[in-house]
Amino acid sequence: TKHVVKNIPWTIAKNFTVERGRQQIEELISTWDIHESWLHHSEFVEEEELKNSKRYYYTVCWGLPTRRKPVPRATASVYFVIVISKFKPDTVPVEVFYRLESSRLIRRPEQCQFREKWLQEIMTNKIVCIERL
Repeated sequence: TKHVVKNIPWTIAKNFTVERGRQQIEELISTWDIHESWLHHSEFVEEEELKNSKRYYYTVCWGLPTRRKPVPRATASVYFVIVISKFKPDTVPVEVFYRLESSRLIRRPEQCQFREKWLQEIMTNKIVCIERL
């Protein structure tokens, strides 16, 4: 069976604000097929001015708290970048990219469906590393 890639309509450049970017990342995350036991926190990190664009960086930190362990042993982060081109019309939607903390691979929401197993793998690897120490 073919996976349907879920995405959202991203705001146009002239309507973008830092808070609107965070809200839209939350909106995107709500389309991901992730079990409700996963909790996350999203935050704006910084703005970067480049020659051709402005970039807005966000971090979403995921964890699996339980009653017995309300503070998770490990967390997994997803890093988002929202790019606004200085050369495209301001009526064009912003571009959005993300990557997992354990990977250099940069993904686009409209091209790749997020997988819960990616978060599980990051946390498993961290726990294994902690237990070896």
